[in-house]
Amino acid sequence: MLTPLDGGPDPALNSKLAIAIANAKKGQLSKTSIESAIAKGQGKSLSGAPLENVTIEALLPFGVAAMIECMTESKARVLQDIRYIVGKSGGTVTPTAFFFEKKGKIWFEKQDSVGVDDALEEAIEAGALDIGEEEGQLVVETPPAEVTAIAQLLTERLGLKLEKAEVLYVPKEESMVTLSGEQESQLQNVLDSIEEEPTLQNIYLNAR
Repeated sequence: MLTPLDGGPDPALNSKLAIAIANAKKGQLSKTSIESAIAKGQGKSLSGAPLENVTIEALLPFGVAAMIECMTESKARVLQDIRYIVGKSGGTVTPTAFFFEKKGKIWFEKQDSVGVDDALEEAIEAGALDIGEEEGQLVVETPPAEVTAIAQLLTERLGLKLEKAEVLYVPKEESMVTLSGEQESQLQNVLDSIEEEPTLQNIYLNAR
């Protein structure tokens, strides 16, 4: 099932699809890869089978909580594969969502005509939770269910160009785990294994 995050087959509202198309035009992706990205944007695999969004909660080594997002036509297979990787590392698949807060986040392309002060009133009126700048880009935080609607509204009202709009799991400050250099290295080995899963979309951690 598509969520507001997926954005469907419209690149303007689907950041992963827009990036895939841009890369394909530069010759960085094969025709199969771009077709796969478009199919995912429509909630389907290349075979036409429907895709499901699957979020797997896990506790990784050193007490690091993880939210692992995948999009797959076989939920059971992904759960089995991720459970095996996590278990082999000494972790466990267990509820961890309470370590995070779900938020919508919108990035607009860098420009000089509209700053935070210029957009503040419109953003608040549209329902935004916060607005700021990151490396010159206007960035807006929203309730997760309203990210797409607010992105469209601010694009129209402020004449800005949308770069991406996503729903993220932001770790709560009190839940953050500090790792040593050696622990980071060991954790990265686990993450490398998880990232080999072809259906993976995102991994969120409460580590720093």
